[in-house]
Amino acid sequence: MRDFRGLKVWEKSHLLTLQIYKTTKSFPSEERYGLTSQIRRSCASIPANIAEGCGTGSDAEMARYLQIAMASASELEYHILLARDLEFITTANYNSIYDEVTQIKRMLTPFIRRLRGSRLKK
Repeated sequence: MRDFRGLKVWEKSHLLTLQIYKTTKSFPSEERYGLTSQIRRSCASIPANIAEGCGTGSDAEMARYLQIAMASASELEYHILLARDLEFITTANYNSIYDEVTQIKRMLTPFIRRLRGSRLKK
């Protein structure tokens, strides 16, 4: 069992979630149950799955939850692209969020590989 709060990737994804909530406040009200909800849910799923994985008892389970976090990050990438194309966010805001998501995915990738590698060595 790990403390998720000590992981840089969790911290970065938590901060991104806070940023996403602030950003989506300005979305049209008719998108409250549409794109706003989808963006928030996919983003919050990243740190939530990292935290959930930390509560598991094995590296294999942890890697599985990190893979789910990675998938949520990919989903978020599309949703913010759609938000930009619908002009709900500026290109500058899109680029900032995209850069953060990319950094998170780059942090998750070796973490997942390391956990899966430790399973293979046993």
